[in-house]
Amino acid sequence: MTSSNKSSAAPVPSSKLCSHNLTSLHYRDANLVDDLIGQKSFTEVMLMQILGRPIRPVDIRITDAVLIVLMEHGLTPSSISSRLVYMSAPENLQGAVAAGLLAVGSQFVGTTENCSRLLDRIEAAADARSEALAIAREYRQRGGAIPGFGHHLHKPVDPRAYKLLDLAKAEADLAGHKIAALELLSEAIDEVYGRQITLNATGAIAALLGEIGVATNGMRGFAVISRAAGLVSHIVEEQQCPTGRFIWETVENAIE
Repeated sequence: MTSSNKSSAAPVPSSKLCSHNLTSLHYRDANLVDDLIGQKSFTEVMLMQILGRPIRPVDIRITDAVLIVLMEHGLTPSSISSRLVYMSAPENLQGAVAAGLLAVGSQFVGTTENCSRLLDRIEAAADARSEALAIAREYRQRGGAIPGFGHHLHKPVDPRAYKLLDLAKAEADLAGHKIAALELLSEAIDEVYGRQITLNATGAIAALLGEIGVATNGMRGFAVISRAAGLVSHIVEEQQCPTGRFIWETVENAIE
């Protein structure tokens, strides 16, 4: 191979997440045994791996609040899926969890990512208020739900959303730009629709994760992490008090 061909070759892929040898294992630059086990919380190590930077106390507080909100939503499509799959294959707990995680998407749980894209648009615009109004008008014209807004139970206020925003506003280390964009969007939506549209928890979570530097395309991963814990609890409860056959029989009797 000539020198010119060598120089044009694609670089060899690499990963910075983990390395190991015969005597040690590292997560990025941290020694697992000496620096992490017994020294750091799961949340801090998770953020260190995902964000690739030193983690501040505010990052942990915000992330813990977000993960708690996303973990449990009762008997929803994701948890029902997990319970039914576990009933069918009780030897495969991880399969039941995976089945529930497949329901984390654009309609439930994963809407944070879609709301964050709207906040990115507002932040990037020369006139933030005009952009927020344009977004509101787009959704009013096309119909359907606005990511981060509306709720079938919590009206006119989703208490989770305002608790999260209050927590974030109390943090001096957060810039507040994403929160300001969300509040501007909320005002624009109410103006365009002529009534108050509920700002829901996933909208607030989009702003909070953006404030600590989570990229929009990675936000759904936090819903996956949190919901996995919630689904494990559903399966443990299913082991103790089975509901799968009752759900199955109820559906069979109710639908012709």
